[in-house]
Amino acid sequence: MFHVFGFYKFKRLTDLKKIKKSFDKKLIKNHVRGTIIFSREGINGTISGKKINLEKITNYLKKAFKIKKFDSENNSISKFQPFHKGKIKIKKEVVPMGIHVKQFQKYNNSIEPEMWNSLITQKDIRLIDARKSFEFNVGTFSGAENSRVDNFRDFPKYLKKFNKKDKIAMFCTGGIRCEKASIYLKSKGFKNVFQLKGGILNYLKKINKKESLWIGECYVFDNRVSLIHKLKIGTYSMCSGCRKPVSVIEKKSKKYIEGISCPKCHDYLTPSQKKRFAMRQNQILNAKKMGKKYIFVKEFY
Repeated sequence: MFHVFGFYKFKRLTDLKKIKKSFDKKLIKNHVRGTIIFSREGINGTISGKKINLEKITNYLKKAFKIKKFDSENNSISKFQPFHKGKIKIKKEVVPMGIHVKQFQKYNNSIEPEMWNSLITQKDIRLIDARKSFEFNVGTFSGAENSRVDNFRDFPKYLKKFNKKDKIAMFCTGGIRCEKASIYLKSKGFKNVFQLKGGILNYLKKINKKESLWIGECYVFDNRVSLIHKLKIGTYSMCSGCRKPVSVIEKKSKKYIEGISCPKCHDYLTPSQKKRFAMRQNQILNAKKMGKKYIFVKEFY
């Protein structure tokens, strides 16, 4: 059993390269995988491993960056290791939006999952899904607007169409995209901006399905692909051709070829790409027959 821990913290950070070098070794030593982003404006990550090893890594991080508490935390469990490897990246922004957070003032605009339903059912609310379109298509809240932004750097352009008097409620997977968007809107003079505390994952973990306003599943950026209520693994798979989530219905299409294509990419892949993907799939199947591991095989296969 593996524990999965998602977290972020907006805080002015320094000595990133030095700390990264130290933590690269710590991830390997503790058999922890996943991705951690270091930035001068904060830290963001999702990592997986045995519970005791995750606690060691998070304690190391807090000590290295003098963090008492993360802004947000999400815990879940997986029967398999959902990441292929552990890596630490240094980025200009902790989440790419094309702007830098200069002031780390916390706004009292985070709404607990238990209060979220009453907020988003108000008539004057504009409910915004701050994620990418393909994430929206996997699942979203009833009545939510699809921002149709496939690069978060373009999100400020989308937000320009809103009036400063609008009452806005935003949500994303773990909360960090909305956190940064909220800071941006506040800096532009918006007064009524709210965000779902801990994001969709926190909502799905705490709210029972019968009371939920969530429709569908929640896409996650690891080999679990999608999660449902109580953070159980969903029904989506990952297309090896376009790296987009594939539903059970899509897998019934003639354009879905395991390891090669799905209805989203079948007509756009070149013959050369399909041939290459087919060769890779044959290698996976042959390795499986011989009881060997192959780099592209997920650990739960």
